[in-house]
Amino acid sequence: MRAPCRLSPLTLGFSLLFSSGLAVAASTTLPELSVTADAEREHERDDPRVKEVTTATRTSTPARYVPQAIDSVKTSNVLDYGTSDLGKALSGIPNVSSSADTRFDSVRIRGFDASNDFYLDGIRDDSQYVRDLHNIERVEVLKGPAAVLYGRGSQGGIINRVSKAPEFGRRSSVTAQGGSEDLRSLYTDLSLDANEDISLRLNMGNQDNNSFRDGIDGNRQLFAPSMSWQLTPDLNWLVQYEYSRYNRTPDRGIPGNPLTGRPVDVSRSTTYGDTQRDFIDDRAESLRSRLNYQLNDSWQLRHTLGLFTLASDFDNTYIAGFTPATGLVSRQRWQQDLDTRNLFNNIELEGNFSTFGIEHTLLTGLELGEQRRNSLLRSGTGVPSVNVYNPNQNAQHNGVMNISSDNHTTVESRGLYLQDQIQLNDQWQLLAGVRFDRFEVETTSKVNGRNEQQDSNSTSPRLGVVWTPLKDHSFYASWSKTFSPVGGGLIGITPGATGNTNETGPEHTKQKEIGVKSDWLDERLSTTLAVYELELYNRRTRDPVDLNRYILTGLQRSRGIELTATGKLGGNWYVRGGIGLQDATIVEDSEGNAGNRINDVAKRNGSLFITWKPEMGWYAETGLTLVGQRYADTKNTVVLPGYGSWDALAGFRTKDWDLRAALSNITDKTYYSSATSTSQIQFGDPRSLVVTGTYSF
Repeated sequence: MRAPCRLSPLTLGFSLLFSSGLAVAASTTLPELSVTADAEREHERDDPRVKEVTTATRTSTPARYVPQAIDSVKTSNVLDYGTSDLGKALSGIPNVSSSADTRFDSVRIRGFDASNDFYLDGIRDDSQYVRDLHNIERVEVLKGPAAVLYGRGSQGGIINRVSKAPEFGRRSSVTAQGGSEDLRSLYTDLSLDANEDISLRLNMGNQDNNSFRDGIDGNRQLFAPSMSWQLTPDLNWLVQYEYSRYNRTPDRGIPGNPLTGRPVDVSRSTTYGDTQRDFIDDRAESLRSRLNYQLNDSWQLRHTLGLFTLASDFDNTYIAGFTPATGLVSRQRWQQDLDTRNLFNNIELEGNFSTFGIEHTLLTGLELGEQRRNSLLRSGTGVPSVNVYNPNQNAQHNGVMNISSDNHTTVESRGLYLQDQIQLNDQWQLLAGVRFDRFEVETTSKVNGRNEQQDSNSTSPRLGVVWTPLKDHSFYASWSKTFSPVGGGLIGITPGATGNTNETGPEHTKQKEIGVKSDWLDERLSTTLAVYELELYNRRTRDPVDLNRYILTGLQRSRGIELTATGKLGGNWYVRGGIGLQDATIVEDSEGNAGNRINDVAKRNGSLFITWKPEMGWYAETGLTLVGQRYADTKNTVVLPGYGSWDALAGFRTKDWDLRAALSNITDKTYYSSATSTSQIQFGDPRSLVVTGTYSF
């Protein structure tokens, strides 16, 4: 039974704080809004480019001077189509693919898993849940190893969500949305300048939806206040809070058919879970504080504190396998109570100085992390199987649920990093950085009392060079390395498991990349062309001679090329899109997978969207997303065919009103969006219509 919605004490306290800010503002004379400022904001919103990014260097750096490929997606471009799914929002980015299931977000970047490399405003966000995009301004994807600034993980890259922050003089808005599958939502984005030093913002709303899949539905809730306070001319304090809840019926997809090597040929609406009882309920809270102190004209000191909690419960009946001879789908039932708490403290010093006429931007930082995870998992036996073509929705498991595991995990991490952006002259720039990490993980089983601990130390370097022989063209090359320690992925180890006492060093990833970043048409259009080789080595694999032993001999490699283009073509025409080609394969493996392609990775993918958007009046957009064939498993036994999805949008806007209608998958193409195994393959969305109305004031 699904739990009722209840706001936590932290939520209520922050709500009262925000209300107090509104009361102060009610008696305050607000500054006069500038029509010119509103027009500039509108232009920036229409332009798909993000000219300055912070994810790659943790400093405000023009994207063209970062020696690494970065892709940015403005969430407004995907929310208009009725989706707040992170995987779908990133599906058109070259060499990025979704590998998510119904439980939590999962993404592959350049062929490698980035499921634990999510960040929110630069703070690690590696818990298992489905993230909401309604309070997010944009998503930045940094491709390639990023441990030099962010620590463990980042085999293929990282995904950083940049949240909506207060802006002085910004207008408020209310947005209502309705569409196919009973989609209906109402969100507000309220802004208020309490005085010349304090700006407040509140994003909140609710969304309900059903699905083209039988018995599947969901509800999202969001409450996200924030405050920017200029305490002194040199000291700014940004406080952001977010409560999000996603209560839904899980959908584990359909199985693959081992005889045909493709997903089973069933209706898109066919489900195999217990939709009358199954549920997943994620309740996430995040509190972030950022103090920025301008020491002088050249140096600034930043302190960032991030506290995140997640309570995720589920009761899930899902597919375990399919037997073509009998036509039966076997199932399992699991229940989980999961609680996580992440606390991260970060202190950074950034400054500009020169030595012998050479300009430097120096960044040094210290990051301290403390993570706690409690996971209670129960499983049932004797779950009834169902027919693959006509599953009995009343076939429930009502037996005893036995405790499978009950673990408490603690993680202590410390990182010290140094980065120098060096401008040698007008044409040459260097980027050099190094980070030292200490990672400690300890898991205790409450079932048998066993305890295991693993410690890791690692050094992560990065080196890059940018050459700008022409005003609008920058050539770059970079090399970087990262590490992924045991227990640093989903947080935790299994006490007493095979291999815990041998070859427990971290896996490593290294990347070589060259490219060119260019501006065209009087700097209205930006392009990036990148070529790379990414290798994951020291991969933990089972010893073929001694199956109770793990050795660090595995190797996976991805080689690829990417081209992206974003900006304004001329007049009122905008473009965003790109194409990626990659070959991601298992090179060395002790389990017979050498030579196979990495699962859930297409050899080619891309997208192209063309938008016509005058300042006022009618506007329109159309675009195509293409994804090549992928495999559902590392054995390469079941293939997911490639597909193309055609979308379009049309709208009309005035100074205060914006009404738009979006049509997705216009040709109603049947396709498969992702797979976590040959038994759990996800259908892509059919044709859908979404109508959105926004009033600004």
